[in-house]
Amino acid sequence: MAAQKDSVDLQQNRAHSARIYDYFLGGKDNYPADREAAERIEQAIPSVRGVARGNRSFMVRAVRHLSELGVRQFLDIGTGIPTEPNLHQVAQETASAARVVYVDNDPIVLAHARALLIGTPDGVTQYVHADLTAPEQILSDPTVRETLDLDEPVALSLIALCHFVPGDRIYDIVDSLLAPLPSGSYLVMTHLTTDFDPAMVEGTVQAYRASGIEMEARDYRGVSRFFRDLEVLEPGIVAIEDWYAGEKPPPPAGVTELPTGAPRPPAAGYAAVGRKK
Repeated sequence: MAAQKDSVDLQQNRAHSARIYDYFLGGKDNYPADREAAERIEQAIPSVRGVARGNRSFMVRAVRHLSELGVRQFLDIGTGIPTEPNLHQVAQETASAARVVYVDNDPIVLAHARALLIGTPDGVTQYVHADLTAPEQILSDPTVRETLDLDEPVALSLIALCHFVPGDRIYDIVDSLLAPLPSGSYLVMTHLTTDFDPAMVEGTVQAYRASGIEMEARDYRGVSRFFRDLEVLEPGIVAIEDWYAGEKPPPPAGVTELPTGAPRPPAAGYAAVGRKK
């Protein structure tokens, strides 16, 4: 592992969204540039650490639900630094033979990729170093083609990622990624929005941009556009913390919910899962 890290240019002087996310989750794989950016972001959205954990929790709920529906293949783009539970651990908990391909463009994720490849003996986990904005490169990568059977359903996971690609080209990118996936495949997404607290989220966008990271929050209409040709699963396109498949389960033992009537921090993003017809 150490030799692999030494051979990779980690671009320590430049803030990166994956390392900022790692910082918010309490990880240690981040650098001063990432922490400085994170502190600016936290000034704009004091609840950002909770937002990061909320994204992670949604991933677990969505992947577990899709696994229970029979999905056995996952393409996770914008993987981030390994933080348990990783997607493959959730998928292989339900079906040990699940196949997962992770994709990220941060060199530090590449340096830690081996940690993402430890799965069940009969399952498959692979990593591809590539960028969301080059969907053809992702889809044509030999590792993707050898790991995923595109004649069978695939869940495409884009968690807290698409808001880092401003403008309309992101829709073409997502459409390109979905195009070769067969009927019965899924799109799993969370996305930053200004709908719930415009000032807070706009401050977040400006903090990222000040750190050299482009970002665009989108409203409900902008997020729903990703799902225009998909069948959106219940409960629909909702605040991240409100996405549950079926009834919301009780909190784990020892964990209490907010008292009835207590104000909840404003939501920062939408979550949704859509099925390709």
